[in-house]
Amino acid sequence: MKDIFWFGVWGIFACFLLCIVSSHAMAAHPLITDDTGTQGKGNFQLEVNGEYAHDDDKGITTNTSQPTATLSYGLIDTIDVILGVPYLFVRTKDENGTSNEEGISDLSLEMKWRFYEKNGLSFALKPGITLPSGDYEKGLGSGRVTYHVFLITTREAKPWAFHLNVGYIRNENKVDEQKDIWHASLAATVEVIKDLKLVGNVGVEKNPERYDNNHPAFIIGGVIYSLLESFDIDFGVKGGLARPEADYSLLTGITWRF
Repeated sequence: MKDIFWFGVWGIFACFLLCIVSSHAMAAHPLITDDTGTQGKGNFQLEVNGEYAHDDDKGITTNTSQPTATLSYGLIDTIDVILGVPYLFVRTKDENGTSNEEGISDLSLEMKWRFYEKNGLSFALKPGITLPSGDYEKGLGSGRVTYHVFLITTREAKPWAFHLNVGYIRNENKVDEQKDIWHASLAATVEVIKDLKLVGNVGVEKNPERYDNNHPAFIIGGVIYSLLESFDIDFGVKGGLARPEADYSLLTGITWRF
C-alpha cells in the first residue's frame, strides 16, 4: 500500500504542476526509446515522471516506485545537455518478512547530438554517465560511475513517427553485476486526433545478473496529450515479456517546454 500511496502522491504533484505552468521538442515519455528531437538553442524542457512497478518471482514480491525529474537544455539547435534526478522506493516481501528502502538513486548526465536530418530521417548520438549518488548497499545505485552511448534513429511520415535505439552501457558497479550491457528498442507514435498521440514500444536489454541469460524484455502502450503547445501529459502501461522484467508497471508524467 505504501508504494501505491507514493504513486498517488506523485500523481497529485503532477496535477499541481499542470495547474501552475503554461510556453518545443517532442515528449518521449511514457516511451523508453528516445527520439532525435532537441530543444533548440537556449530552450529548456522539464519532465517529471513517475513509475510504479510490481513483480512476483519465485515467492519474492517487489514493488518499486520511482519519480524522476529530467531537465534538458539546448546548447545549440542540434545539441542538448540533460540532467536526470531519480528517487527510489523499493518494498520487497518474501518468506522472511518485508523490507523497505528509499532514497536518491544514481544521477545521470547526458548529451544528445542530432548529426543528420533530411527528408524525415534523422540520426543522433546520446553519450552519458551516471554518478554513484544512490546507496548501493541498499539497492539504490551501482556504487560506481557508469558510462553509456546510444545511437538514435527517427523516421517521420506524418501522422506516424518511428524511433530505433541501440546502445552500449559500461555498467561499472559494486554489486557484482555484468559490466557490459547492450540495449535495443523500437517505438512508434501516431497522432490519432489533434494533440493526442497513441504510442507503443518494445525492447530488450542484456541481463545484468551474472548467471542469468534470460534477458529482460518489455512492451509499452500509452497516450500522450498536448494540453498546450508547450505542455504534455502522458500515461502508459508496461508489461514484462521475460521473467527478469517486472510483471507490470504504470507510467505517468508531464513535460513542459520553455
